[in-house]
Amino acid sequence: MSETLFGAPSGLFARLNRTEVRVPDVRAALSRLTPADLDPGLRFDVFEGTGTGPMVVLEEAGRRSRVLLAELATQMTRSRVAATPEGVTAAVVAWLARRPVPDEVAVAAGTALLDWTDPAQTVLGWRVTVTRGALVVPWRPSRTASLPLVHQVRSAALGRAATVDATLRMQGPVGLCTATDAPGLDTAVLVRPEALLQEMADRGLRLRDGHVVVSPGRPVACAEGPVARRLAAEATESCATLPWRTVADLGWA
Repeated sequence: MSETLFGAPSGLFARLNRTEVRVPDVRAALSRLTPADLDPGLRFDVFEGTGTGPMVVLEEAGRRSRVLLAELATQMTRSRVAATPEGVTAAVVAWLARRPVPDEVAVAAGTALLDWTDPAQTVLGWRVTVTRGALVVPWRPSRTASLPLVHQVRSAALGRAATVDATLRMQGPVGLCTATDAPGLDTAVLVRPEALLQEMADRGLRLRDGHVVVSPGRPVACAEGPVARRLAAEATESCATLPWRTVADLGWA
C-alpha cells in the first residue's frame, strides 16, 4: 500500500518544508478529538509513564493497545505530518482508523481478502480484514487468541467474502471484477472462483487457460494466460498472475 500510517503520503512541497511534531502536539490533538472522531466502543486514555513518558492506551472489545506519545510524534515527523493543530489532529484520526482489530470484531465482521505475505510483494495469501469507512484494515490475532478462535475467525471471514457483491465488466478478452459493497474488497470474489468463471462463460468468454491478475485492494482481472501476463507486465503497481487452478490452494497470509 502506498499510504502511510497517518494517511496519504505528503506531497513534494510538504517534503521540502519539514516540521517536527512533538509530544505536546500529539497530546493536544488527542484532547481535541470528539465523539464523532471515534468508532462506537473505542475508548482511549493518556497516562503518564514511569520514565518512558506519556502513553495513549486504546481499549476496544477487550483488546488493549499502548503507544508512547513520543513514538507517535517521531513517526509523524518521519511521515512529514504538518506540525499544526489541524495536521496533527488529522494524523491522529488516521492513526486511530488503522488501530489493531480486536478478535471479537474480526469474528463478527471480518472478510477474507488476498494480500501479500512477504515484504517483497511476490506471494499472495488470504488475510482477515475489517472495513473502517474507506479503509480495509488487516486483523492480526491477539496474543491471547487460541487456535480454535483463529480457525473460527478465518472460517467466518471466508463465508462473508463469498457474499460480497461484485460486478463483472468485459473489456475484449479481459473480465474485470470489482466489488460494489465497499472499496478494496475486490479480491473477495476469488473465494468462489468457479462462480466468476461461470459468469464469464455466460457473458461469452470461455477461458481454456484461465489466469487472474491480482493486486490487493484492486479489481481482479481475468483472461487467458498470455493476455494476463501482458497485463501484469504493464501494471504500475505490484501484482501477481495466477492460474485459476492454483487460487484454491492459496494459504493464509
